[in-house]
Order: sequence, then structure tokens, then C-alpha cells
Amino acid sequence: MKILITGAAGFIASSIADAYLKIGHEVIIVDNLSSGYMSNVNPMATFYNLDICSIELDKIFASEKPDIVNHHAAQISVPLSVKEPLLDAEVNVKGLINVLNNCVKHNVKKVIFSSSGGAIYGEAEEYPSSENCPLKPLSPYAINKKVSEDYLYYFKHQFGLDYTVLRYANVYGPRQISHGEAGVVSIFIEKLLAKQQPFFYAYPNEPEGMIRDYIYIQDVVAANVKVLDTGSGEAFNIGTGIETTTGALYREIASQLQSDIKPKIAPARAGDLHRSLLNCKKANTVLHWQPQYTLEKGIAETIEYFRTKK
Repeated sequence: MKILITGAAGFIASSIADAYLKIGHEVIIVDNLSSGYMSNVNPMATFYNLDICSIELDKIFASEKPDIVNHHAAQISVPLSVKEPLLDAEVNVKGLINVLNNCVKHNVKKVIFSSSGGAIYGEAEEYPSSENCPLKPLSPYAINKKVSEDYLYYFKHQFGLDYTVLRYANVYGPRQISHGEAGVVSIFIEKLLAKQQPFFYAYPNEPEGMIRDYIYIQDVVAANVKVLDTGSGEAFNIGTGIETTTGALYREIASQLQSDIKPKIAPARAGDLHRSLLNCKKANTVLHWQPQYTLEKGIAETIEYFRTKK
């Protein structure tokens, strides 16, 4: 099949592109390089440097005629979405609508959409949260993920455009950026490798930090392979279902790096959830998917990447 992937110069989608190419699919990448890197782009893929909001996207769809679109291009920072909600909506809603309009116009069979299980449920009523948990987003980023899922449902009902939503837990692994509002795993690793003191965010009276569900990138990649031909019109949580506090995460990384540097605690940011944990039984049952990486193994592979990258 021919698969167009948006955002595949970035951390998650570039790894998905590699996997699709490895199993024989043709891959087209659309990325404006605002947060991604050409070094992540597989040379076997066809690359277009373009913003997903651009009217020029129509020409790419007309020329390439993809069978499937895997949509990962996004504004990914929760704190930035709180600070600049219009920017978040511009990229995460308007950009998606532009992609979906082109999918309908050019007869794309299916869209795979990356949503956020780590944000969309808010301070969840059901814990761990299944896909049936009420969606109560507490940041513009999470609100726009919910809106995006609603648009996918509408486009399927109105135009017959098939889709699958993958609601990710906190994804980590090689290629994750470690600056700005990036993933805490890569930040901890790079700081400790440089023998610098990291800090992490915590609410008062919760010195261990927030509870999260950390999922290794290759497990996320495997889910994106599974849903190429299954999961029609459904949303699936993609996580481990295992609680990890920020403090426990830090100790695992520090232990593997044999570092005795102690972190500094900083106040929680606007939009930070106290806890987030996913129930992934639906993905296990329907997709026959389950995570293969323990936190220890995933951290080890991520450390190896950061040790050796130039």
C-alpha cells in the first residue's frame, strides 16, 4: 500500500515510517520540520516539506494518491496549548480538517489518528481509564484531541472515510527530543549523561511527582502496524496499564546510568494531570496487541541511543 504519514520527521511517526517501509509499504512523508529533523526521515520515503494547513497539500494528495493516511503532525505541548490556545487549534484542528478534506477528495481509504490517552480523559473518573471513560479534557491540547476524534466520526458518517484512533499513553524512546516541552525520559537521560541536575514537576504534598503510564516507542509502532487493516471506526488505548511516578522513573534512569545526582522539584505546570493510567484490554482483545517492553528494557535501549547519537 501507499501510506502518507504527516509529521514523520518527528519522534513517533518517523519510527512508524521505518516500520511501514520495512514490511514493504510505500511511504510519503509530509512535515514542515518545525519540530522534526531531516535526520529522522527514512531515505526510502518520499519527503515533502510542507505545513499540513497549507492549500498546497491538495497537490501532494493528487500526485501521490495514498491509500492510507497516518496523521501524527501536531502541536504536542500541553503547557504551550494553555498559553497559546489559538495556535494549538490552528495546527491540531484546522490542520486535521485540511488533511481530512483531502482524504475525501482523493479517495483515501482510511485515516490512522494519534490521540492522547494521557490527556483526553482529564482527571479520570475511571482509573485505569478504558475507552468508555468520559472524556473531560483539562487543556486546549486535550480539548482539540477530543474535537479531532469528533471530526473523524463525522467524516466517516458523512463521507464514508474510515479511521482508527490510537490514544497513546506517555511515549518514550530513541529520537525523542530533550529540549523545550519534550518528554521527561529524554530530558532526564541527557541531563544525567551531561552530569547536570534535572528537575521534575510535582504538586504540593506529592513529592514523588505525577503518575503516568510510560509506553516504549516500538510498542506504539507495533500498534500502528496492527491497525492498517483492522480497528475500523474505533478508538484504542495504547499503554502498559502500569503506574509509574516521576520519582520512580527518575530512579530507574539514574540507576541504569549509575548516577547519584538528585533531582530538583519544581511546581506543577498549568494543564498537568495528577495521574493518568490506561486500561488497554480493548487493544489486547480486538487488535491482538500488547506491549512487549518493560520500563527497564525500554529505558536501557533509550539510554543506548542517547549515548551513541552524534
